[in-house]
Amino acid sequence: MATKKTLTEQELLAMSDKDYMNDKQLEFFRNRLTEMEAELRHNAGQTTENLRESTVVPDPADRATIEEEHALKKVQAAIKRIDEGEYGYCEETGEPIGVRRLLARPTATLSLEAQERREIKQKMFGD
Repeated sequence: MATKKTLTEQELLAMSDKDYMNDKQLEFFRNRLTEMEAELRHNAGQTTENLRESTVVPDPADRATIEEEHALKKVQAAIKRIDEGEYGYCEETGEPIGVRRLLARPTATLSLEAQERREIKQKMFGD
């Protein structure tokens, strides 16, 4: 039985624009997101165990748990976008987010330009 070889980052970056979000690229990001999900679940389990052993629940530990849960939800949402065929495309413009941006932030939902516009608006008008 032949093993399926997944792409390396270098192979991914070497692919042409016409290959954007083909099956091999989607498989690469699904694997990366699945690994992130497993790591977050493991970390959340460790945090929960550490909190059980502690008689006082420190505020930073609460914050870390909340941040891990938020990150986990973002990873799960990204995996769902792969399943729905929407992964890799900006939720505002529909344009490709880009392989380099997705390598840096696999849960990205906005292109760099859309993200910058959103941040400028937030600075101007607040949240």
